[in-house]
Amino acid sequence: MSEGSRQVGMIILCIIIPPLAVFIRRGCAVVFWVNIILWILGWIPGVIHALWVILKHN
Repeated sequence: MSEGSRQVGMIILCIIIPPLAVFIRRGCAVVFWVNIILWILGWIPGVIHALWVILKHN
């Protein structure tokens, strides 16, 4: 699987289940728990945060 395909898959996962995408990329770190809280408060903040984590922390 190429890096581009993996990146697209992670972006799609960010949109569907943001905490799972963050967990796969960063593990059970503080950023994961922040994403869980944002996702509970609203789907859009969770998605935005997950996209930021995935695209910023390659």
